[in-house]
Amino acid sequence: ALRVHLRGTPCRVLGSDMKLRIEAADCYYYPDLMVTCSPSLPVNQLEKTDARLVVEVLSPSTAAYDRGEKFANYRLLPSLQEYLLVDVDLLRCDLFRRGADGLWVLHPFGPDDAVHLASVDLTVPAADLWADLPPAATPASAPA
Repeated sequence: ALRVHLRGTPCRVLGSDMKLRIEAADCYYYPDLMVTCSPSLPVNQLEKTDARLVVEVLSPSTAAYDRGEKFANYRLLPSLQEYLLVDVDLLRCDLFRRGADGLWVLHPFGPDDAVHLASVDLTVPAADLWADLPPAATPASAPA
């Protein structure tokens, strides 16, 4: 959905094989997905430094790190507007969006909620978001 939506714009969707450098933290990550909107090509084609949107798919072994230290470092990117955490086990998303005041606000989405990505002006219906998951994937362990 992101690739189709951004076609014809300077924005590009990049997968987990692209390095995202965070100069202020002197570190880098390989996000599951990122969107960068640089109008010009960077000198280094092996890394980006200007992600507008970062998406991480949570797993039990990485969830705490993705929500904690990694998010703290991502927040140091001046270009970053949204950070989306996708929990495929519970069919939930937590979207953190930087406000005009610089503060990050949580926007949670449940299994039946469309996810609105303001950073790229795209709304993804829940059916599309979870479409490629196996049919047995249900939020069985979700609290009632």
